[in-house]
Amino acid sequence: MSLETKQIATIRCLAADVVQKANSGHPGAPMGMASMAHVLWGEVMKYNPKNPKWIARDRFVLSNGHSCALQYIMLHLT
Repeated sequence: MSLETKQIATIRCLAADVVQKANSGHPGAPMGMASMAHVLWGEVMKYNPKNPKWIARDRFVLSNGHSCALQYIMLHLT
């Protein structure tokens, strides 16, 4: 299993854990979007967790409420 596959699997497992712990929601959207998020955060977006006020950073806007767990997971992992 490649490192990338393990990273995506981790995102999916965290999605299931978040929904189970909250006892609310559905993990389908965050689990299905794990590959996209991995590429977006890992290869496309420009950000620096040590400098959240960096004016040129990319922003991730998610309007689908069922997928908000994905944003929390990615912020946690960065």
